[in-house]
Amino acid sequence: MRRWWLDEQAHAGPEHLDAGYVAGYDGKAGFDPAEDIDVLRRHGLGPDSLVVDLGAGTGTFAVSVAPSCGRVVAVDVSPAMTAALRARIERLGLDNVAVVDAGFLSYVHEGEPADIVFTRNALHQIPDFWKGIALDRTASFMRPGGVLRLRDLVFDFAPGEAEERIEAWMSGAVGDPAAGWTTEELAEHVRSEFSTYSWLLDSMLDRTGFDILERTFRRSAYGTYTCRRRGS
Repeated sequence: MRRWWLDEQAHAGPEHLDAGYVAGYDGKAGFDPAEDIDVLRRHGLGPDSLVVDLGAGTGTFAVSVAPSCGRVVAVDVSPAMTAALRARIERLGLDNVAVVDAGFLSYVHEGEPADIVFTRNALHQIPDFWKGIALDRTASFMRPGGVLRLRDLVFDFAPGEAEERIEAWMSGAVGDPAAGWTTEELAEHVRSEFSTYSWLLDSMLDRTGFDILERTFRRSAYGTYTCRRRGS
């Protein structure tokens, strides 16, 4: 590894490396991937598709999309997450989901190019310089015309609006940390993690070979992008 290369596991957040936290993660996240899978079906997801899930966590998306595609590669940098994911796959008896211990900057794709890449609430763990490299690496293992579905905490406002918008976003926090993210957890995210501005992410996607097909935002902080890899 290059001396200057980022250690993604060191940026994963200590809670994501903790087996106790991971055990309660699905209840905290409350994530339903049905909408994402419906969108991806409209953009070509089918029984022969190869799907790569970057930052797969405990595998909610990976195991949900598995019946709709040929193969899923679920990638995560946290050993606690991948242990939970492997146990989940074994419990469900899925034979078309492979788990890889890696991150955006260390995953090495093998075989045919990916038709679909999905990532949710993972890219914000690394600084913007590395987001660009991560997106460029992602494009390199996708087929031309392949689809990237990216969901993350992305700030859709100008810097001068930050105080008002961040306070409004944090007003939607929950009181019970088992049921979602608290005010202090959101504040810690802003202080120490790397959510970027939408206008920077838009440019990164363009520079790394993606056309944005759709982009929506909730509470000016939760961004959902559907992109197509350029090329023919």
